[in-house]
Amino acid sequence: MGIFDRFENAVEKGVNNVFSKVFRSGLKPVDISSALHRVMDDQIEIPEGATPDSANPVAPNFFVVRIANSDLEALEGEGTEATAEELERGATRYAEEQNYVLAGPVSVKFEGTDEESTGTLEIIAEVRRGSVAPATGATPTPTHPIIDVDGDKWLLTEDVTVIGRSSKADIQVDDSGVSRKHVEFRITPQGVILTDLGSTNGTFVEGHRVEAATLLDGNQITIGRTRILFWTHPEE
Repeated sequence: MGIFDRFENAVEKGVNNVFSKVFRSGLKPVDISSALHRVMDDQIEIPEGATPDSANPVAPNFFVVRIANSDLEALEGEGTEATAEELERGATRYAEEQNYVLAGPVSVKFEGTDEESTGTLEIIAEVRRGSVAPATGATPTPTHPIIDVDGDKWLLTEDVTVIGRSSKADIQVDDSGVSRKHVEFRITPQGVILTDLGSTNGTFVEGHRVEAATLLDGNQITIGRTRILFWTHPEE
């Protein structure tokens, strides 16, 4: 049984935990980042039947940050979308440092409240499963492989994973040489099958252009200028 399989029960339980804090001065992104890390530490889940020493805990990956409208307006001046993306990257790095497992990509959303006092912070945290998850604290298995996409490692949690430029792809890459839906990874009892989805520039495995191929550990796949590495067992 793979590490992700052992966390299915924890994923089902991880809903709507709340963390609140009031800062005396105006709220800053670094305050929110520290609060997110605190939430992740406080609300980890251990797989049923496991002990803290026998399995990596799963941490929340979906956060709604509720702050005073005055603080939200200040953040909007800096760009809430950019701030959220930086918080998401920071939380993912923190999960990796702490060996926490994430059930899906980290997502941070902001909501304003009628609270007049600046510095008021409330975080609603939830475990949400995604079609892929950052490969923090996870070990690859034949049923849940790990791929490295230009340095970012992803755990494949579904039977089919699509990579491309489109926002509707499971893993989106910023590469003009990649088609909107370029390639899929399909997990089968016979192995993981890579299939080109009619891309313009083709898909290459170990330098050879392929329409489809059964992947082996350590295979290097190239789409456009993007390099992808593949594993179903721990790296040597």
